[in-house]
Amino acid sequence: MCSLKEFELNNQELLTLIEEWEPRLLALKEENIAGRRNSQNRTIRQIVGHLVDSASNNTHRIIHLQYQPSPLVFPDYANLGNNDRWIAIQHYQQENWNDLVQLWKYSNIHLVHVIRNVNPEKLDNFWITALKKEVPLKTMIIDYLRHFKLHLGEIEELINLS
Repeated sequence: MCSLKEFELNNQELLTLIEEWEPRLLALKEENIAGRRNSQNRTIRQIVGHLVDSASNNTHRIIHLQYQPSPLVFPDYANLGNNDRWIAIQHYQQENWNDLVQLWKYSNIHLVHVIRNVNPEKLDNFWITALKKEVPLKTMIIDYLRHFKLHLGEIEELINLS
């Protein structure tokens, strides 16, 4: 069983990344956030929107996994192309940049709060993804930082395009 100490190390790193990246994101020019696209054809604005969706969906999963019966079948927005639907339906490409960055920041700060208050007795509860994979709550919590950093890396690559 992973420890709550491991969660807190991840939480601290996540909060540090938010603190470091917020001013970087806000300083970007419109042509950088809306014009450059990664290998998934997403702009920086859309990647940040996806990270808002990730924080929101993970918050919901963490909460549901603490009071619903395990295994939990919960809508899986990340597989089968649904995350691109979320980006399109919410029109992140047209979202006010400052508002979107603040939503990204505070959605993730709230996720840290939720993780800090998770019931340790529920960490082995799991949800079943659209791909029929069983994911324990503890694994999902630990993996969130990897996912967050992966997308920050994509943003970094788009920033560095000349």
